[in-house]
Amino acid sequence: MNQLVKRSPIDVARAAWGDELPAWVEALALEAGRTSGVAAGKRIGYTGSLVSSVLANKYKGRLDLVEERVAGALMGAVVDCPILGEIARDRCLDEQKVGFSTSSSVRTRLYRACRGGCEHSRIGSKP
Repeated sequence: MNQLVKRSPIDVARAAWGDELPAWVEALALEAGRTSGVAAGKRIGYTGSLVSSVLANKYKGRLDLVEERVAGALMGAVVDCPILGEIARDRCLDEQKVGFSTSSSVRTRLYRACRGGCEHSRIGSKP
């Protein structure tokens, strides 16, 4: 009887990346192994299929953006937001996506800061 052996996410990542396995990919693989690829994807703001592609070293998109989200959500990376102070890097990226709103002065200030030359902003960066 031929049985498929399911490899763990960390085994998949190590096989695909070899000796060049970045720490952030390892952190993502460990989270996927601890929870699931779908749960790890949700935690970093992406899909489970993206997580699979990254772990298999087949993702054709911008790895630098995935790395930043993993660093913030799973590795404790923080930035010094000019409006909110110290926040996780993934939250910074989320705040940049929020459209203009006059619902609060903080929301308005965040919108302007993210688009006004903040060193952490990815708005306007080339894909």
